[in-house]
Parts: sequence; C-alpha cells; structure tokens
Amino acid sequence: MGSKESDPSLGYLTRKETEVKLPRPTRVKNKTPAPVQITAEQILREARERQEAEIRPPKQKITDPTELADYRLRKRKEFEDKIRRVRWNIGVWIKYAQWEESQKDFARARSIWERALEVDYRNHTLWLKYAEVEMKNKFINHARNVWDRAVSLLPRVDQLWYKYIHMEEILGNVAGARQIFERWMSWWPDKQGWLSYIKFELRYNEIERARKIFERFVDCHPKVVSWIRFAKFEMKNGEVARCRNIYERAVERLADDEEAEQLFVAFAEFEERCKETERARCIYKFALDHIPKGRAEDLYKKYVAFEKQYGDKEGIEDAIVGKRRFQYEEEVRKSSLNYDTWFDYIRLEESVGNKDRIREVYERAIANVPPAEEKRYWQRYIYLWINYALYEELDTEDMERTRDVYRECLKLIPHHKFSFAKIWLLAAQFEIRQKNLEGARKLLGNAIGRAPKDKIFKKYIEIELQLGNINRCRTLYEKYLEWAPENCYAWSKYAELERSLSETERARAIFELAIAQPALDMPELLWKAYIDFEISESEYDRTRKLYENLLDRTKHLKVWISYAKFEATAGMEGGDKLVAPVDNEEGDKLEATTNGEGSNMLDENDQALLLEQRMQCLERARRVFERAVNYFRTSAPELKEERAMLLEEWLNMESSFGDTGDVSLVQNKLPKKLKKRREIVSEDGPAGYEEYYDYIFPEETAAPNLKILEAAYKWKKQKLTHNEE
Repeated sequence: MGSKESDPSLGYLTRKETEVKLPRPTRVKNKTPAPVQITAEQILREARERQEAEIRPPKQKITDPTELADYRLRKRKEFEDKIRRVRWNIGVWIKYAQWEESQKDFARARSIWERALEVDYRNHTLWLKYAEVEMKNKFINHARNVWDRAVSLLPRVDQLWYKYIHMEEILGNVAGARQIFERWMSWWPDKQGWLSYIKFELRYNEIERARKIFERFVDCHPKVVSWIRFAKFEMKNGEVARCRNIYERAVERLADDEEAEQLFVAFAEFEERCKETERARCIYKFALDHIPKGRAEDLYKKYVAFEKQYGDKEGIEDAIVGKRRFQYEEEVRKSSLNYDTWFDYIRLEESVGNKDRIREVYERAIANVPPAEEKRYWQRYIYLWINYALYEELDTEDMERTRDVYRECLKLIPHHKFSFAKIWLLAAQFEIRQKNLEGARKLLGNAIGRAPKDKIFKKYIEIELQLGNINRCRTLYEKYLEWAPENCYAWSKYAELERSLSETERARAIFELAIAQPALDMPELLWKAYIDFEISESEYDRTRKLYENLLDRTKHLKVWISYAKFEATAGMEGGDKLVAPVDNEEGDKLEATTNGEGSNMLDENDQALLLEQRMQCLERARRVFERAVNYFRTSAPELKEERAMLLEEWLNMESSFGDTGDVSLVQNKLPKKLKKRREIVSEDGPAGYEEYYDYIFPEETAAPNLKILEAAYKWKKQKLTHNEE
C-alpha cells in the first residue's frame, strides 16, 4: 500500500497525514556572545514596565436616596442569586450578612445569620461571627442569646464557651461567668477548661472555690499531671499539710499507673524542699520497689542525685547499685539469652549480699534455656548452674540446696546429644566433700553409663586410686578401653598402673593388646611407652623385636634413629650404667661410668670388656643405619632431606664414640647441599619462583659422568664407521 492510500487502521488517513512533523531546529550561525549582555532581572523589569494598566470599574457616587435604594436592591439581588446557586457556601452568607451590617440594617443582617444557621448550624464559625457582630454593635442581650444557643447546640466546642465567658467577664458579670463555667463543667471538658475555671477563680482570690474545683478536676481527670498541679497549687498557697495529703491520695490511687514515676519524683522533690530527707528517701525506695524497671530510668537518676546530695557513703552505693541494676534489667529484657549480662547482674547482686535477691536472679537466669540442643549454645549457659551451685555451697552453706541444683542441672542437659563432664565431676566432688562416697560413685557411674567422657574416666580412676581400690581401677580401665579402644593414653596408663604394682606380665599383655588394635589415635606414644617399658625391664631382645615390628608398620626417620640409638647404648654393663666418652687433658678419649655409688676408674680387664661391648653396640647401630640408608636410597629416593638427616645422626654417633667410631664411613656418603629455584604453579598458571635446597648424593654425581662417556664413545664409533664407508 502506498503512502497516498488511506489506511482503515489509521481512521482512513494516509501515512503522510499521520506523520508528526517536528519543527526544524534553527541553526545558530554566530555563536559568539553579544556585545551587550542582558540579565533576567532586566527582562522582568522591562516586562513589568510594558504591562498595561489594570482596567478598574469607575467609582460610583450615590447622591440621593433613590440611587441608594437602587444600589441596595441590586446588591441584594446579586447576593440572593449567589445564595440560590451556592446555598452551602458559608462564605457567601457571611459576606451577605456583613454587607447588611455595613448598611446598618441589623434586622436584615440577623435574618441572614439565622437563615445561614438553618443551612449549617454545626459550623461554629457562623456562631462566632454572628456573636461578634452583636457584640461589636453593643447588642449585649442579643449576643448573650446567640452565645447561649451556640453552647447549647455545640457544647463540645471550647472556643464558644471561652468567648461567652470572656464577654461576661469584660462586662463585669462575674456571677454570670461563673454560672457559664458551671454549665460547661457539667459536660466534663478537657483539662484546659478546668484549669481556665481555676484561673478565673484565682483572679478574684477565691482560693476555696479554686480548691473545690481542683477536687472535681482530679475526679474528672485522674491523671498524674492533674494531681501534681493540685499539689503545686496547695504548695503555692503555703498549705504543706494539704499538699502532702494530696500526694498521698495520688499515690494510693495511681501507684500502678504508667506515669507513676513522675508522681513519685514530684512527691520526693516536695519532701526534699520541705527538708524531709528521710521521707524523700523512703518515697524513692518505695517507688523503685513498685515501678517496673523499664519505666524507672528518670527515677533512678533523681535518686542517685538525691543520695549524692543528702546521703552517706552506703546510701550513695545503694543508689549506684540500683542504677546498675536498672541497666542490667534493661539489657536482659532486650536479650534474655545474653548470658554474659546475667553473669554481670549476678556479680552485682553478690556484691550487695542480699541472698533472696541473688537466688531470684540465679533462678531467672537459669530459666532461659538455650533454644537449640547444640553444645555451642549451652557452653556459656552451663556456667550459670555451676556458679549457682558453688554459691549455695560456699556462701550460703546450704548443702541440700546445692545437691538439688546439681540434680536439676543434670536432668536438664540432653545427654543423648551432648553432655558436660565438668558438671558430673563437680557434683561428684561435692559429694566427696560431704563424705558421701557412695553418692559420688553413683554419680560417676551414671555419667559413664549415660555420657562417657575422657575426663570422667580419668577423674574416677584417680579417685579410686587415691582410695587404694585397685580392682575398681582395673574395672574402670576396662570400661574405658571398651568405650575408646583407640585411646593410647588409656592403654599407657593402664599398663603403667600394672607396672607400678610389679605386674610385669599383665603390663606386657596390655601393651600387646594395645598395639594389636586396628586404629589408634597416637600410636607413636604407645610404641614409645612399650619400648621404654621393655628397656626398663632390660629385655633387649624383646625391644629389638618391637623395633622390627614397628619398622614393618612404618619406616619413619625417627623410628630408624631411635632404633640406632637404642642399639648404640643397649647391653652395656647390663644396661644399669651409662657409658659416655669424656676428653682428658691430653685429648685422649676415656670412658667413665656413673652408678649409684659414684664414679670410679675401671681396671684394665673391665676396660677391655667395656671396649668390646661398645664395639658390639657400635656394629649393631651401624647395621641399623646402613639398613635405613639403603631403604631411603632404594625405596624412597624422593626423601632426600630425611636421608641427609639420617646421615647427620650417623655421623654424630660415630664422632660420639671417639676413637672407636669411624667418621670416614659416613663422610663418603654425605650429600652436597645446593640452593635451587623452581616455578610455582597455581590454578591460574605460573605464579613466580621459589628457592629450595636440594641434596646431591655421591652415586647421583657419578651416574651422569658415565652417561656422558658412553655417549661420547657411541658418537666416536659412529664417526669411524662413516669414514670407512
């Protein structure tokens, strides 16, 4: 379809007709600033000057009664027409009435006001304007009539009452004004109306009347502010007894009111002005005991200031404690599960020393049980129970209550999910302090049955061991190992117990059972303990078997070194004497032995025997070192650093044997230490270089030389063959 053809979707218009033609932007050819610049102020001023004068209708001068009658008729007709059009527009009625007033036709004006009131008598503005017109023109009785009707129809509009009373008071009709006030008070207005009535009576020195009005006022508005105003009124008139009586009545009625804090503060300040400091202190303390902590912040501040001014040291401390107590109450109200706040609150109460209050705070604190059964939420909470129990035991010395605290705490903890060994142990230790051994055993046995833990087993075994009950200790160790067969500490301690009882075979059997376990938490400690046990028993063959068994399981560097050191010292004089090389003044190596009696020089036969033993020890140690070096060279060539450390230990051992040792055996095997760089490769690619130490052993340096010679020989052979061809 062409652009000239009509389109039904466009209302049978052509495309060209529906195109929006935008004005062509004018091109500014010369963008340089004009030589004469003009401001916005000048533009506005010029527009004001060129503005044409407003066309106003000419002023009409009325010269005779006929013209005046025509003017009035015309104006009334206009107003009536407007009223017919907008009957509900009160502004038209007011203008109409005010115009009639300006014409001094008050009868017509009143008629218009009355007609307007028929339209909307609830509009208090109409009544106010109507009455003001009557008063302005000194129609007092008419004005009274208007006010009387207004307050009868709209008794809740305070402005009408105020205007009515003000008019009567200006006219000096005090009795009439009082009568109007009484009519108004029968409607129980707000407090400002009552206070206006009281001020009215005080202007005419009617104190007794004002007092009676105050009595009615506090009955109508039984608020704290009302009672305080009443009391201040009496205080202003010097009636101290009456003022105190008013405060006492207010406290009886409003002690539980939300604004009671303000009442107590005012009462205390009144007593303070009367120099009755003890009365003021009693009022403050009574208020602090009865008002909730959340609404007593200002009261605490006033009390602290009062005590600082009038109180002694104890009074000031009590006030400060009360203030801090209020702060803690606020914090625990915001977050009852913040146990650190509870600890601080309890510490504060304990510093005061009121047992009932301390117990109350403890009970409130332990009532806030953590919402989830996870141990991390209970770790701080459980110390509330511990502190509570210790307080009952140490401070109040109430043992039954302490026992109840421990019992309730153990009931509360969900032992099927987690438990606290500390609570069980503290409860058992408490029973022991009370010489109730059976109770302590029951508690610990219950703990092992319901929530076994390492600490419980250790402490229970320690208690029984102190009491000398060996069979009970053995039973407990068996239970301990049934519960945790991988616990090397338990195996070692059990064997140590048997060894201390000279039960060597039982100790050895326990060690054998321990190393036979498929999984152990710290096997190195267990093997060390077993080996030390056999060495202490001078069972060197058994020790060697143990080392061999351990090497079957692990080829760790420390195992090899320990094995070699054992061989270097094993069997010398039955193992009871320690042999060590000592330098004399000439530099020759002598050997000294140290036993329980002292140090003696050995004769020649003993020295020969000792030298032979040392040679045997050295040979056995060398064999262990050689096995270790061969293992690291063949089976673990990547562990170069461990191999170097092993050779260092071997070298140190050879040098420690003095002339007997042969350092050259090891020096030929020592590696060269080289510093090298290698590239650091991360997930994102190369990340730089790092330095590290590499060890080059003698056999590694010989191999590359052989390869070079072999390559050279091969190249020469190829060259000779090529020449022959």
